[in-house]
Amino acid sequence: MKMKEKEEYAIILDYLPYGYPLERRRMPIAQAIGEKNFTLLELVPRRGVSLQLKERVYIGDGKRDKIYYIAGRLPREKLTETAKINLQEFVSKAIEEQEQRFVEFFNKAEAINTRVHQLELLPGFGKKHTQEIIKAREEKPFESFEDIKQRVKGIPDPKKAVEKRLLQELQEMQRHYLFVR
Repeated sequence: MKMKEKEEYAIILDYLPYGYPLERRRMPIAQAIGEKNFTLLELVPRRGVSLQLKERVYIGDGKRDKIYYIAGRLPREKLTETAKINLQEFVSKAIEEQEQRFVEFFNKAEAINTRVHQLELLPGFGKKHTQEIIKAREEKPFESFEDIKQRVKGIPDPKKAVEKRLLQELQEMQRHYLFVR
């Protein structure tokens, strides 16, 4: 597996100016998600900086104007309700904007072991759909979600399936991860 590049930008899912309600340290904290690798992060803003929901902030190695430091990964059980709502919107938008990346998944997905294929981990996709997708992509690689829907009859909406799976991976422990590391 190739090493994924570091996150450069994150999207603010929730901003808690006084930190978490039940924790002693009352310092501002932002819950965010990395744009590229969908990494859930806790960010500490610079002094005097107030962050907006859905704001795109720089978290790369260079000089950060709004973020003082990355506190670490955000444990999924700490996601606030506001963060969960914004996460859904972010995931939906990210899949639209990076459609090629996800269509590529349909073109390149492979067997995890002798019994399970990566495509079967998508909600609503079983052995039958998986076989049909493999057969169709052997004839010609898919070009878009629409192309997948046209060529493989009766499958669940590929965009919605990817969206559901991505949200599952972000919010619940999984045995196998397709889109989140």
